[in-house]
Amino acid sequence: MEDKSEEQVLSRLFELEADGQSERRAELSGQRFISLIQDPDTGRGFILQHGLDETEGAEIPPGTEFYEYPTWPEAERAFDQLLAEAGGAGEVVEDDSTEGIGDSESGGAEVRDQYSADDDDAVLTEGDEKEELNPDVTA
Repeated sequence: MEDKSEEQVLSRLFELEADGQSERRAELSGQRFISLIQDPDTGRGFILQHGLDETEGAEIPPGTEFYEYPTWPEAERAFDQLLAEAGGAGEVVEDDSTEGIGDSESGGAEVRDQYSADDDDAVLTEGDEKEELNPDVTA
């Protein structure tokens, strides 16, 4: 990612985080977040620190910063260290937080439980079922 601008890198990291690609994520006090992200395209590790995104991706939250590491183990060690420091300062609100990631509303099908279908469906009657299963049989 060395040929990309800082804004392009941040956009990519926010995209990966919103898609659930962060390996670890913690909520810090003051509605701040820290995420450990591995870019699947480069294999590089990143730590992304940012505030709550109230613009739904239109703007990068103020105070956002990232750290880039050439190897994944280096990124993991740095994340653990930053999280430990934040914990020591009493700033960790929740480890492995999913607060504020992506859009909570989905456009998918409505989920219904396994017992939502009624056995006495008005569309099918017992006679209709027999006809459908074996049309040669007369009722």
